[in-house]
Amino acid sequence: MSMTTRDFWQTEPHHHEEGASTNIGFWVYLMSDCLMFAVLFATFGVLHGNYAAGPGPKDLFDLKLVAVNTAMLLLSSITYGFAMLAMMQDNRAGTLRWLGITLVFGLCFLGIELYEFRHMIHEGAGPQRSAFLSAFFTLVGTHGLHVTFGSVWLVTLMVQVSKHGLIAANRRRLMCLSLFWHFLDVIWIGVFTLVYLLGMI
Repeated sequence: MSMTTRDFWQTEPHHHEEGASTNIGFWVYLMSDCLMFAVLFATFGVLHGNYAAGPGPKDLFDLKLVAVNTAMLLLSSITYGFAMLAMMQDNRAGTLRWLGITLVFGLCFLGIELYEFRHMIHEGAGPQRSAFLSAFFTLVGTHGLHVTFGSVWLVTLMVQVSKHGLIAANRRRLMCLSLFWHFLDVIWIGVFTLVYLLGMI
């Protein structure tokens, strides 16, 4: 067997940058989430006019409350950005402080959303009332579940940073959560525009 052939069949170790597979895997996850939300938006677009003689957006939505809720989520993205800046400066205390503020804004968003759901159901406008409401609760509720998951992830990372500091693994995890959190912001802007603003026209 010639030297060239031996070299061809020889298995050499491949050196990958640490965390590269994590980043690629997380991007794949985000793309799959994009597809899921695309389906939910399309479903809402088809069903949004089917009220079944029940209440519609103008009867149910409080745009001022939704605007406050939107501000909570947008502010949480800004504060998460400050957390990332503190992380880049190797400032553990600053990172934890901004992550804590981000968590407060995220919980405020969830609290307002739960209040809206509770009020609608109390008024007899639950998800079983019409196709419009089924699509609404599915789309908005799925986004809310993502924010809940992100909040739990945020608390977990705060504990990890408190115990182990800004090690490479925690920095990588914070970067992944940053992508996820900003992704939720983009999805919510779509929800706010398509569901709430256009629904009130």
